[in-house]
Amino acid sequence: MEWYWALLFLLGMVLVPMFLGVPVAIAFFSANIIGAILFLGGGAGLIQLERNVVDGLVRFALAPVAMFILMGEILFHTGVAIRAIDAVDQLIARVPGRLSLVAVAGGTVFSTLSGSSMANTALLGTTLMPEMRRRGYHNSMAMGPILGTGGIAMLIPPSSLAVLLGSLSGISIAAILIAGAIPGLIMAAVHFSYVMIRCRLNPSLAPRYDMPDIGLWQRVRPVLIYVVPLLGLFAVVVGSILTGVATPTESASLGAIGAVLAALCYRSLSWKGLWTAMVETGKLAVMIYFIIAASLTFSQILSFSGATTGLLSLIQQIDPTPLSLLIAMMALMLLMGCFMDPVSIMLITLPFFIPLAELIRIDLIWFGVLMLLALEIGQTTPPFGMLLFVMRGVAPPDTTMGQIYAAVAPFVLLEIGILAFLMAVPAAVTWLPQLMAG
Repeated sequence: MEWYWALLFLLGMVLVPMFLGVPVAIAFFSANIIGAILFLGGGAGLIQLERNVVDGLVRFALAPVAMFILMGEILFHTGVAIRAIDAVDQLIARVPGRLSLVAVAGGTVFSTLSGSSMANTALLGTTLMPEMRRRGYHNSMAMGPILGTGGIAMLIPPSSLAVLLGSLSGISIAAILIAGAIPGLIMAAVHFSYVMIRCRLNPSLAPRYDMPDIGLWQRVRPVLIYVVPLLGLFAVVVGSILTGVATPTESASLGAIGAVLAALCYRSLSWKGLWTAMVETGKLAVMIYFIIAASLTFSQILSFSGATTGLLSLIQQIDPTPLSLLIAMMALMLLMGCFMDPVSIMLITLPFFIPLAELIRIDLIWFGVLMLLALEIGQTTPPFGMLLFVMRGVAPPDTTMGQIYAAVAPFVLLEIGILAFLMAVPAAVTWLPQLMAG
C-alpha cells in the first residue's frame, strides 16, 4: 500500500468514528487494532499493541496529570476558589466593567491552581454569570471574558495539558510548564486591557452600579486572607520545579497536599467535598489515560506503514520555509479546533508535527507552547469548542449558542493575535526556561 493511501486510511479510521459520535478512546483503539493487523504483522501486532498500552501507562511522567487535576478539583469543590474570586471582587471597585475584570483577574488566579480550563470556565460561569445578568451586562462582557480567561489554565502552570504534551512529545515537562507562564500572563493582560477599553468607550456594555463604601483595608484584607496564601501554593508548586528541588510529579503531589491543607485551614474541608473532588478527578484522569493508551500505538503504525516517512519526504521535496511550515501547522490546529477536542488534536498531530519541527530545527519548547495556545484557541472556536458547551451548561437557560459564539469572537481574535506575536517573538516563550536552565 502506498504511503498516502495508508495515511488516509489510518486517519479516516480515527476521524470518521469521532465525527459520528464514537468516543475518542474507542476510535483510537479500533484504528490501532485494524492497523496492527495490517501493518504490524497480524497476531504479533496485537501483542505489540498490548505491550505499548502497558508500557505507556506505567510511565512516571503521567502521574502529574491526575495530581494537578486533583489540586484544582479540591479547591473548587471545597469552596476555597470561590472565596478567592469573591476577594478579588471586593478589591476591584468603581472601574468600567468591574465584574468582567473580576472574571479575568479571578480566572487568572484560579488558572495557577486548577490546571484545567474546563474547571476554570465552570467556576467563573457559575459564580459570576448570574450577577452579571442581574446587573444588565451585555453578553460580550459577561460570557466573553469568562470564556477567554478560561483557557489561560492551559498555559499558566500547572497545566495538565502541558504535562500531557510533554510526556507524549518528549519535550521537557518542567521546561514547557515554566515556558507557559509569561504567555499566559500576556493573555491575561490583553484581555484585561480589552475589557477596560471597550467598557470605557461603551459604558452600556457593563452598567455601573453603586457599591458599599468600604475602606482600602476592608478591600485588601480578603485578598491577603484568601488569595495570597493560594498564590503561595502556586509558588511552592512552580518554585519547586524552577529550583530543581522537586520533579513535576513531586511538585504536583505537593500541590494536591497543599490544596487539602488550604481547605482545612479555611475550615471548608468536608468528606463530601473531598469525595466529589476525587470522583471528578478520577473521571477526567481515566478519560485522559484511556485516550493515551489508545493512541500510543498509532504513531508506531504510521511509521511502519510508511506514512510518516512519506509525508516528511514530500515536505522536503517542497522545501518550505520554516515560517511558512510553522504557520501551516498552527492554521491546521486552529481549523481542527473548530470540530475536535484538544487531546484528540494533540494525539493526531504530534506524530507528524514533532518530526517536522525537528526537521526545520525550531525550539521544541517554543513549539510546544505555540501548540498549547492553538489548542486553547480551539476550545473557544465555534462551532464545537469544548468551553462553549461548558458555558452553555452554566449559563441561564435562555442563552443561545449564537449568543455565546458572538460573545467569544473578539477574544478568539485577540488570542490569534497573541499567537502571531509569540511566533514573531520566540524570546517571550523561551526566556524563562533558559533562565531556569542557567
